[in-house]
Amino acid sequence: MHIHLPALSGVILVHLLVFARTGAMVMLLPAIGEAGVPPMIRLVLAFAISLALTPTVANAYPQAEPANALALALLIGQEVTAGILVGSMARIIMSALQVAGSLIATQTGLSYAQTVDPTSHGEQGAVIGNFLSLLGVVLIFAANLHHLAIGAIAGSYHLIPPGSALPTGDMADLVTSLVSGSFALGFQLAAPFLVFGFALSVGIGVLARLMPQLQIYFVAMPLNIMVGFLLMVFLIGGIMTLFLNYFSGQMGSLL
Repeated sequence: MHIHLPALSGVILVHLLVFARTGAMVMLLPAIGEAGVPPMIRLVLAFAISLALTPTVANAYPQAEPANALALALLIGQEVTAGILVGSMARIIMSALQVAGSLIATQTGLSYAQTVDPTSHGEQGAVIGNFLSLLGVVLIFAANLHHLAIGAIAGSYHLIPPGSALPTGDMADLVTSLVSGSFALGFQLAAPFLVFGFALSVGIGVLARLMPQLQIYFVAMPLNIMVGFLLMVFLIGGIMTLFLNYFSGQMGSLL
């Protein structure tokens, strides 16, 4: 197959480049970019989004067509890099729920229950972490926050203009701050359970000293799990609200 570069100009070239950026983002988005979603559906979604974005971002692209195949490949590679950046942002933010779920599961004694997480390419994780991840995806779509990912693609043209050198320093700073912020958020979401676990451990330790003949393990484990579930019932609303606010703030920073 031969590609004639003069034919790749104007609207056709712009749509190809927008599709490269949008497709890379869609392939990495949580839930949509998983292996369980048929590739044809992801391609159709990426194509529809690129059709809607092309008239908006067409002026950001160079007017002249690429001089040769290497220039075209570099331009497409830059677009794919921009899409990967936006898609990775969403995945890094979602990892905050996995961090919180792993800490909560470890504290409540449920860390040994591992199941497949459908939001992380089928990797296994703690049950509570998988539950929080699925709930986070559902709430993102229910609150229409998935539109921020599309807006972030349009906003990425300010951070990574087509045809210019990649701002590797800004991209590294963005990813670094996002990773640290997501880990801190996960720790904050699990903080009430950590405080409860510390208080329970101290109480069980004092009880073990007062009643050495008591089988502490058989008393502590059911109590730990029961109180952990009660805390989850009362705090789940606040946990997910904090997560959604963080998601909207970080994805909205590219708008």
